[in-house]
Amino acid sequence: MMPQQVPTVSAGEVPEDAVLLDVREDDEWVTGHAQGATHIPMGDVPARLDEVPDGDPVYVVCRSGGRSARVAAWLNRNGYDAVNVGDGMGGWRAAGRPLVSETGQPPFVL
Repeated sequence: MMPQQVPTVSAGEVPEDAVLLDVREDDEWVTGHAQGATHIPMGDVPARLDEVPDGDPVYVVCRSGGRSARVAAWLNRNGYDAVNVGDGMGGWRAAGRPLVSETGQPPFVL
């Protein structure tokens, strides 16, 4: 079976008011993430589906776009309107989009 094509945008194309779902691991999240994003690690998404934010669409982001593409495809198969952020948080940082951290240190992308 061919993998389903997932709608994909670059971090620079994500609207300012986008609903973001960050599917990176906890250690990646705490060092730097987009303000207002919802954090659910990729492996937890099926069990925490009720925590996926309501978005039309919801933009799914990871470090470089691989995990988020898989989660976005899964969400789309399960009735969500999900878009992959293809260049991930690396692209987010490169595009000059704001980051916050949970560590008290300046944010960075792990």
